[in-house]
Amino acid sequence: MRFDTRQQMGLGQHMKLAPRMIQSMEILQLPLAALQERIEQELEKNVALELVEPGDGAAREDGGETEVADTEREFVAGEGAEDFNRLADLEARYRDVWDGDDYAAAKTPAAGDRDRKMDAMANTAGRGLSLAAQLEEQWRFIDAPENQARAGRRLIEYVDDDGLLDTDLDTILEQGAELEIEEWSKELVERALHRLQRILDPPGLMARSKQESLLLQIDAIVEHEGDEEGGWTDAAVLIGEHFEDLIENRLPKIAKDAEIPLERVQTAKALMRRLTLWPGRELVNADSSVVIPDVMVEYESETDTYVAALADGVVPPLRINPQVEGMKGDKNLGDGDRGFIDQAVRDASWLIDAVNQRTNTLLRVVRVVLNRQREFFDHGPQFLKPLPMTEVADQLGVHVATVSRAVSEKWIQTPRGMYPLRRFFSGGRESEEGGDKSWEAIKAILQEIVEAEDKAKPLSDQKLADALKEKGFVIARRTVVKYREQLAIPPARRRKIHG
Repeated sequence: MRFDTRQQMGLGQHMKLAPRMIQSMEILQLPLAALQERIEQELEKNVALELVEPGDGAAREDGGETEVADTEREFVAGEGAEDFNRLADLEARYRDVWDGDDYAAAKTPAAGDRDRKMDAMANTAGRGLSLAAQLEEQWRFIDAPENQARAGRRLIEYVDDDGLLDTDLDTILEQGAELEIEEWSKELVERALHRLQRILDPPGLMARSKQESLLLQIDAIVEHEGDEEGGWTDAAVLIGEHFEDLIENRLPKIAKDAEIPLERVQTAKALMRRLTLWPGRELVNADSSVVIPDVMVEYESETDTYVAALADGVVPPLRINPQVEGMKGDKNLGDGDRGFIDQAVRDASWLIDAVNQRTNTLLRVVRVVLNRQREFFDHGPQFLKPLPMTEVADQLGVHVATVSRAVSEKWIQTPRGMYPLRRFFSGGRESEEGGDKSWEAIKAILQEIVEAEDKAKPLSDQKLADALKEKGFVIARRTVVKYREQLAIPPARRRKIHG
């Protein structure tokens, strides 16, 4: 075998995206929270970029968006420290400019005025502790022998998002051998686990299965409230000995096998509504974060139209610092300093343009949605129409990828509630009456059918398909199953209420 190196020349065409184009696409795709964080980062590291305070006059029109004047900037050490050192050197040369009466007056807020940037930081929710960190906080206050305390901390490392122990004890024992915990053994781990399960709040945490978690929750309830009527005892029997039948809602079979009257089985099942399969989510709920809409939609009765506007104050207005921009014309600056100023101003301008373009594109897309989905806003989700992104892209004269980025992770506040913007874009089919319905609208109709059924005789998937057909939608049974699962609707046997 022979190896050698060669040089070859060839002609070819390659398409590369300019940095400005890449930044524009990134900004367009960012959800609101990420955009706010990105702007904060740019404000910290770019000396030419600043916020606009209320009451400042308009400076110029740029791309249809007004930029207004001075605001306070804060220079933060850390990333970009070299740039800020260079700025400090420039500040020494321009002390008269920086400390001038006009600038000082603009920089210092008047008495009673509020600092918008500080307000925004104060109103931003801090990141809560992780579930494991919260459990460690609880465990730290427990008086336990040192080896048991360390074993407990080791067990907490294996907790999953639901608050359950997702690793078997043998594996934990093997992986913890290198910790050199005194008397490290399965007995020590089991004692630590038992104590964790009885002490941590809410009850049910650190269970090795959902079944064990439910039983731990029942134990805690009985300990605090008692069980005079025996309902919780029945519930423990159902969960401990008939769990699979309980999941499948086979209540008559449970009553027969457990030799318990059906009425007591139903009473015990009703009590179980106080239990949870996910005790960890009571401490850390991934879905509990506040969603801030990008766009607000309101109905104007005078014109009988729906109008869209950006949610007020969600994206801070930006401008280029005039003092920094004014330094560009100073002939006394060295090449390095002038290059630093030019780059800072250019980066600030690109960011402002990208944010403005995001705003314009988002509003244009929403206006198409308002026009196309008027019946949804008038009557509800059952009237959603198919709206492919390609249709919107053709109407706006942009690429379909631009529309996709514009709606990605964006939220819209409407008179009917808050929805992800992407919900308005889906395929669909024509009903037998000739009207178009989106898949989301068909799901809403399916939900209505299930809610109206006789719970003593719930409809099978085939009967659900027949009911949709009666409303003009010919849907295969397997498609009904898919939609039912997406809507978290259990099958008929689990929806049945036994008389």
